[in-house]
Amino acid sequence: MSFADLAFYLYAILTVAAALMVTLARSPVHSVLWLILTFLSAAGLFVLLGAEFVAMLLVIVYVGAVAVLFLFVVMMLDVDFARMKSEMAKYMPIGLLVGVVILLQLGFGLGAWVTSDGAMGLHQAPTPDISKVENTRALGMLLYDKYLYLFQLAGLILLVAMIGAIVLTLRHRKDVKRQNVMLQMWRDPAKALELIDVKPGQGL
Repeated sequence: MSFADLAFYLYAILTVAAALMVTLARSPVHSVLWLILTFLSAAGLFVLLGAEFVAMLLVIVYVGAVAVLFLFVVMMLDVDFARMKSEMAKYMPIGLLVGVVILLQLGFGLGAWVTSDGAMGLHQAPTPDISKVENTRALGMLLYDKYLYLFQLAGLILLVAMIGAIVLTLRHRKDVKRQNVMLQMWRDPAKALELIDVKPGQGL
C-alpha cells in the first residue's frame, strides 16, 4: 500500500467521522468545529485527486469564511437549545423513518452498482494533460466555456433563492423610521418649502 493510499483512507475516515460528529455533538459550537474538520479533510481528498485549486477554495471560502461565520453566529446568539431539543424530540420518529428510507435507497444503489468497461476512459477523457494545461485553467475552460450556460443558470437560481429569502424574512416595523426614496423624489418644492420673512429684531 502506497503513501497516497494511506493518505486517502486517513482523510476519508476523518471526513466520515467528522461529518457524523457534526450531527451527534451536543454543543452547536462543537458541531461547527467538527464541520471545519470535515471541510479540511475533504480538501485533503481534493489534493489527492489533483484538484489543488478546488481544495484551496474549500479551505479559504468554507473554512475561512462560512464556518467561522457559523461559529460567530452560534456563539453570539442566545438560543435556548434545551427548548429546541425538546421540540425536536416530537419529530424523532419521522426523522428516523426518513433516515431508514435514505439508508435503504443507498444500499439498493450500492448493491446494484456495476462498473462499466469504458468507465475509466470516460473519467479520464475530460481531464487535459497536466503538463499542457494547469488545473486552474482547465477548470476555467470547463466552467466558462463548455458549461457556461449551466454555470450562469446556477448563479441565477442562487440569486432567486437569495431574493426569496430576503422577501420572506423582511418585516416592516411601525416603530422604526425608514427612508422612502420615491416620496422624496416626488415631493413638490412648493409644498415642502415655506419662506418666512423675519423682521429685524423679531424672533422665530
